[in-house]
Amino acid sequence: MIEYFEGRLGTPPGGFPEFRDRLLRGRPKIEGRPGAGLEPTDLPKIKKELTKKYGKTMSTTDAISYALYPKVFEEFQAFLENYGDLSTLPTRFFCGKPDVGEECQVFIESGKMLIVKLLAVGAVSEKGTRDVFMELNGESRVLTVEDRSAAVEHVSREVADKGNPGSVGAPLAGAVVEIRVKEGSEVKTGDPLLVMSAMKMESSVSAQVNGKVKRIVVNQGDSVSQGDLLLEIVHQ
Repeated sequence: MIEYFEGRLGTPPGGFPEFRDRLLRGRPKIEGRPGAGLEPTDLPKIKKELTKKYGKTMSTTDAISYALYPKVFEEFQAFLENYGDLSTLPTRFFCGKPDVGEECQVFIESGKMLIVKLLAVGAVSEKGTRDVFMELNGESRVLTVEDRSAAVEHVSREVADKGNPGSVGAPLAGAVVEIRVKEGSEVKTGDPLLVMSAMKMESSVSAQVNGKVKRIVVNQGDSVSQGDLLLEIVHQ
């Protein structure tokens, strides 16, 4: 909400001048198009760096994707490294597993098609894996895959005290992507504490009081539910 009234999505309709001033508390405002004041981005340089980093030719679209969403781009490249390009996989089989005996046709390039048929799925091992028995173009294959549902850990987290502004809770369900303070850090009202991500959109969690960070109960990469305690601030 604060970023919205700063003007990061454009000037708010009607301006809300008095409310906007009270909400921002001296924060800078962006008037006009948000991107107009950004520093120039060297896309050819980014392309060259990405090509060197990943060992394959990158396009201008790749460079733009990285410039806008670097973390999402890196996660996507890691996915490609692990599983390959699954863009040719039918949506039905990308989103859900096939039934036993069901056949899947995958066009990997012009004139080339893979026919995959699921035969059986083995029991979960102690390592949380299963053997998957299948046919690939009529030949029997066995793959050992991770069963993520069998390896899920249920984490019980503290709940933030809504009556204590120094008890900072998660404003939404998502993942902690960045922690900007340390235990013992002095903070003021409005200072950014953490950055959270949900549905590929990032939002900043700010301090509601002046004080010192007493403890941080989450780590970068943790998944939290709305209302879970993130950190505590001792009011000064």
